[in-house]
Amino acid sequence: MSLLQNLRQDELFGRVIRNSAHLFSSNSISLLLSVLQGILAARLLGTAGYGLIGIIMGYASTVNGLLSFRMSELVVRYGGEYLEKGEKQKAAALMKAAGLTEMMVSVLAFIFVVLTAGIATHYIAKTPGTERLFIAYSLGLLANFNAETSTGILQITDKVKLRGIINLIQSIASVSIITAAFFLHGSFAIILIAYLVGKAILGIGLFVAAQVQLGRILGRGWVKTPLSVLPSVRELFKFAFSSNLSATAILIFRESEILWVGFFLNTEAAGLYRIAYTIIGFLSVPADPLILTVYPELNRLIVQKAWPRLRDFLRKVTTLSFAYNLLIALGLVIFGRWVLAIYGSGYVVAYPALMVLLVGLAFNYILFWNRPLLLSFGLPAFPLIATLIAGIIKVSLSFPLVPRYGYVMEAAMLSFYYVFSVGLIVWRGMVELRKQESLA
Repeated sequence: MSLLQNLRQDELFGRVIRNSAHLFSSNSISLLLSVLQGILAARLLGTAGYGLIGIIMGYASTVNGLLSFRMSELVVRYGGEYLEKGEKQKAAALMKAAGLTEMMVSVLAFIFVVLTAGIATHYIAKTPGTERLFIAYSLGLLANFNAETSTGILQITDKVKLRGIINLIQSIASVSIITAAFFLHGSFAIILIAYLVGKAILGIGLFVAAQVQLGRILGRGWVKTPLSVLPSVRELFKFAFSSNLSATAILIFRESEILWVGFFLNTEAAGLYRIAYTIIGFLSVPADPLILTVYPELNRLIVQKAWPRLRDFLRKVTTLSFAYNLLIALGLVIFGRWVLAIYGSGYVVAYPALMVLLVGLAFNYILFWNRPLLLSFGLPAFPLIATLIAGIIKVSLSFPLVPRYGYVMEAAMLSFYYVFSVGLIVWRGMVELRKQESLA
C-alpha cells in the first residue's frame, strides 16, 4: 500500500487533518489580513515606530507568559483523560480550578506591567514618554483572563475550529481600524488600539465558546462542582508548575526576541528584526492547527497505551509537516526580498536575518510535536532542561555577539536554540516511546 493510500485510510490521521483544515482555512484568511495590517502599520510607522509597537506588545505578552501556568496544557493532559474515562465531576473541578487560577494570573500580570512600565520604557523601548502606551496595551491581559483554559477546553471537546473563527473575527476588526488609520494618516496610538481591540475580541470570544462547550458536555451546573473532588492536587500543581517553568524558559529564550533586540540595540533594529520574524511566521500557519489537534490525539493514544499506533501517527504527521515546510522554505528563499519590499524598501536589508531564522524555525515546525509528546507521557521536566541548556548558551553568547554584529546575529542565536533544544526533546521522546514498547 502506498503512503498516500495509507494516509487516506487512517481514521485518526484523517480526523486530525479535518480538524486542522477548519483552523487552517480560518488562519489562512487571518494571515492575509495580518499581512495586510502589518504592511500598512510598517509603512505608516517606519522601522523605528514598527519596532516600538512590537516592543510594547511583546512586553505585555512576555510578562503574562512569565506568570502563566499554561492552563491549556493542564486541561488537555488531565481534562482529556478524565473525559476519556467518563469522570465528568473531576473534569468539571479541573476546569474550574484552571479558570480561577488563570484569572488571578492575568490580574497580577496587569499590575506588574503597570508597576514596571517606566523600567521597560528606559531599558528596552529607549523612547521617553511611552509608559502610558505600555499600560494601555496591558488592558488586553484582563480581556484574556481565560484564554489558555478556554483553548484547552476547545481542544478536548473537538471544537478547536471555533478558535480559528474567533481569530478571523478579531483579525477583521484589527485590520479595519489599521486600514482606516493608514488612509487617514492616523497616529501611533490608533495602531496600538487596533491591536488591543483584536486581543480583547480573541480573549472574550474564546471564553464564551468554551463555556458553551462545558455546558454541553458537563451540564449547566458544572461550575458548582467542589474542587475537593480532584484526586491529586499535588500532582496537578507539579505538572502545572513544571509546564510553567518550561514554557517560561521558552518565552524568555525564544518568544521575547524583539525585547532582546531592543535591549541590545534600538527600535530601528527591532523593527527590521520584527519584519523578518513576522514573515518567518508563515511557517506557523499550517503548524498551529496541527499542534492544537495533534496534542489531544497524542494524549489519547498514550492513555490507551497504543504504542504502534502512536509511532505510526508520529511518522505520518512528520511526513506531512516536512513536505509543506519545505515548500514554504523554498518560496521564502526565492521570493523573500520581494516580500520584504512590500513592507517598504527600507525593510529589504532584513533578508539575511530572514534566511538565518528560516533554518531554525523550519526545523522546529517539522518536529512540532516534540514538547506535546513529552507532556502526554507525563514528562514535563525534560523540555525544561533542554530549553534551559540551549537558552543559557544562547543568551550567554548574545551579550558579546549581538551588540557587535547586530540583529542578524540574534537571528543566528535563535536558530541555534531551536535546533539544539528541539533535537534533544525529540530524542527523549523517542527513548520513552521505545521504553514503553518494550514494557508492553
